[in-house]
Amino acid sequence: MPPKIGILAGRGELPRRIVEACQAAGRETFIIAFNGETDPATVVGGMAHAWVDLPAVGHTIRLLKAAEVQDLVLIGPVGRPDFSTVRPDWHGVKLLPKVIRAARQGDDAMMKVVVKDLEQQGFTVLAAEAVLSDLGAPVGSLGAHEPDAGDRADIQRGMAVVAQLGAMDIGQAVVVRDGYVLAVEAAEGTDAMLQRCCQFHTTEFSGGSTAGRAGVLVKRAKPGQERRVDLPTIGVPTVQGAVAGGLKGIAVEAGGALIADREAVVEAADAAGIFVCGVVAGDGS
Repeated sequence: MPPKIGILAGRGELPRRIVEACQAAGRETFIIAFNGETDPATVVGGMAHAWVDLPAVGHTIRLLKAAEVQDLVLIGPVGRPDFSTVRPDWHGVKLLPKVIRAARQGDDAMMKVVVKDLEQQGFTVLAAEAVLSDLGAPVGSLGAHEPDAGDRADIQRGMAVVAQLGAMDIGQAVVVRDGYVLAVEAAEGTDAMLQRCCQFHTTEFSGGSTAGRAGVLVKRAKPGQERRVDLPTIGVPTVQGAVAGGLKGIAVEAGGALIADREAVVEAADAAGIFVCGVVAGDGS
């Protein structure tokens, strides 16, 4: 039997899907649920778990070791703490200066500090795809619709732009239409960024044409990113946001992005008439 796995569960549905995958495989789990972050539905059904405050790093580590956890998965976003008010435990106090320094460089730098500390405590940090294989985005179109030549040019442009953003640890997503960058993701997240694109749905653009849908949401991992945690993710709400924004489709980095409930995402995209595809980062093909 594989070793017991600890799941550090953030927001959203992905933590629950990881738990379900472990249960289906007969793998023992122990869930760390964060107060104010984790969906309570993640820990229903009598599963072994503990609710903790996010800054209680030492307490969390003691709970994991007491549960004889060896492997760890960090899945689901959590809010960045307010470092001016946070009250960590003793282990957190020792870690906090490193976290604050890293946070000034961006979220990925901060997560690298957290992962390194967990590994120093003797845990093996796994990528979510190692537990649930269909989370990772494959190469090619996932549904009935495919990007055309113009869409592929926008995808290539978007991949290049996100690479530049990611190098500065800013964001993981961009919207491109006819070569123009309409929106860039920052701290607000993808869903809020897509809401900003709705204004362009009925606005004249690119030679005055307003016929049909245009533009692509592009998401990819940051260059040099710690790929076991915080990969860009799309789900049904992403499809809904792209539709509301008048976009033709969504492109994500194959092997560098996660798809929450792939079957539901494909169904929603097909029903809306938009494409979802995985591409090799760097060439947009």
